[in-house]
Amino acid sequence: MKAPTTRERIAGVDEAGRGPLAGPVAVAAVILDPARPIEGLDDSKRLTEARREQLFPLIQARAVAWHIELVEPDEIDRINIFQATMAGMERALAALSVVPSLARIDGNRLPRRLPCAGEALVGGDRLDPAIMAASILAKVTRDRLMLAMHAQWPEYGFDAHKGYPTPAHLAALRLHGPCAQHRRSFAPVRACLPMGDNAVPAFELTAG
Repeated sequence: MKAPTTRERIAGVDEAGRGPLAGPVAVAAVILDPARPIEGLDDSKRLTEARREQLFPLIQARAVAWHIELVEPDEIDRINIFQATMAGMERALAALSVVPSLARIDGNRLPRRLPCAGEALVGGDRLDPAIMAASILAKVTRDRLMLAMHAQWPEYGFDAHKGYPTPAHLAALRLHGPCAQHRRSFAPVRACLPMGDNAVPAFELTAG
């Protein structure tokens, strides 16, 4: 894969939070500046939390453009996790202050409505620097939100599992029932809803 020239505007796009039972999906789009390289970019999952926090402001300061879009649980419940993620990618790209010439998206599917040409790249968060940068912005943003959510609902342990379906999280769900940020269309949450509160359509849990 050739590096972009200063005249190209390649937007990397990635998300964080498709698999959790609670909280939003965070989607980021980033256009990097080849004249201002950022050392140490990588898939956010392969970086320590401290390193992600160090890179977060660097990406924001040196990128040509960036945007972080949040897709809230009610939208996820309404249209399903896949469609909600695609919508988030569309909105993140549309909100960039610079129109990209190419959107390079981590995964094997492209959103239908893009402001430019699109390219799906499987494993892109380990291959493309702009996607790596987007994965870091998305991951840090979502983790911060989950920490704030923990302060409001400490009984679920969001600070530890970030909403993923760990045994501790599932046990807390069974004990306390869902909070306002739980995704009611996800089967483990749906199973803990009070009787009569099961009108939300059930969608399969998609890891990510």
